[in-house]
Amino acid sequence: MNFTRTKIICTVGPSTQSIATLRKLHKEGMNVVRINMSHATHKSALSTINKVNKINSSLKDGATPIAVLLDTQGPEIRTGDTSMPLDLVTGDEVKLTVRDQVDVETSFIQINYKDLISSVTSGSKITVDNGLINFEVLSKDEDTLLCKVLDGGKIGSKRHVNLPGVRVNLPSITAKDLKDIDFGIKNKADFIALSFVRDPEDLEKLRNILKKKSSSAKIIAKIENQEGLDNIHEICQASDGVMVARGDLGIETNLADLPNIQRRIMYACAKWGKRSIVATHLLESMIENPTPTRAEVTDIANAIYEGSDAIMLSGETSIGKYPIECVRFLKSISYRTEKFKTLGYEDNLTADSDWQHLGVAANQLAQSINADGIIAITRTGYTANVVSNSKPFEMPIFCFTSNQSTFRSLSLVGSTHAHLLKSISNHDKTVKLITQKLKSYYPDKKNLKFVMISGIFSEKHSEAIQVINI
Repeated sequence: MNFTRTKIICTVGPSTQSIATLRKLHKEGMNVVRINMSHATHKSALSTINKVNKINSSLKDGATPIAVLLDTQGPEIRTGDTSMPLDLVTGDEVKLTVRDQVDVETSFIQINYKDLISSVTSGSKITVDNGLINFEVLSKDEDTLLCKVLDGGKIGSKRHVNLPGVRVNLPSITAKDLKDIDFGIKNKADFIALSFVRDPEDLEKLRNILKKKSSSAKIIAKIENQEGLDNIHEICQASDGVMVARGDLGIETNLADLPNIQRRIMYACAKWGKRSIVATHLLESMIENPTPTRAEVTDIANAIYEGSDAIMLSGETSIGKYPIECVRFLKSISYRTEKFKTLGYEDNLTADSDWQHLGVAANQLAQSINADGIIAITRTGYTANVVSNSKPFEMPIFCFTSNQSTFRSLSLVGSTHAHLLKSISNHDKTVKLITQKLKSYYPDKKNLKFVMISGIFSEKHSEAIQVINI
């Protein structure tokens, strides 16, 4: 079987909103659908969720499900409305203001952040439209900044604004986010990605919301600025997973340092045993072109070498011309790259529980006896996660659960291949059913050998880890 460790996340948009295209993406290797609430409405998001549910309900035995990741917009600073784009010339001076009503013709640009003036000083840099337009603050008064245009261009309405190195005084979860999170909970989103996470307290707020509403959704912390990076170890411990959001990170931090920043985050995820996602510009050229650049292929391979659980496509699948080809390339690159070992960040895993020690032991035993795979029987997914944390080398983790939510959430856990069983309460019946299913993966091989780890049966059996011969 062409099993790959690395999961694939696809952002849904105009290019991929039909159920036929979603089926094709899944067939090529998509594991998770991302709904970007910066652009999606509740109506369009619900339509996508319903399509994913329909696909999942029609899956044949052994097929992996599609999970849903709801990505919040988070606190945003934007420029105001303009009737026509303002053409900015490098070297010119322009005024940025927090006043509500301004005249664009007099080169005023309105910014919707009331603390802008107090947040910056002379010499501060302000970036607009994802780094395409840049200003340097020359001076300021009560409600206006006089700035020099460092990089000019046309600026339209509601362009995204970044203040590199400045702590933005906005709530981690906005009023819009609260509505979107409530929508996600009601419609059983499997993951909620919280934007611009700066410290563990941001995550605690979301965790409390999920607990109050009895939601099993997992929390993904998006690291997008220096403050989040500074608190990465604490954030990892407070989350279920972390996304390296390279778009804003490349603006909010030194772009030349971005590869090192990515590795710092990946190391932290491996150390604390949390799921890791690398996102933004993986196959950016394929928005318009049918094949990736050589640099993009190498970039993806590097994320896999770093032990990433998942790699994520944004514009490539939401608005791109070649979404199916993008997923096909990711799958192919993963398959070839995973023939080589990771950089070994998982060797620094903090085994802070007996069960995490057992997860590592299960992997070590499987590697030492050259097993055909690892079996994880789990209700909550915890057993599968602790085994995955040790990054088994060319060793699939076959996960068996009777919980629908766990079944879908394993779509983001590296190395896992999930199966849904009606019941896993009887040890002998469960093991018999599992062995029958596993034979189908190796039809031409005899004397199969697996290492099985099970928290469910560990109280009834003296050993939580067993070697199973088929």
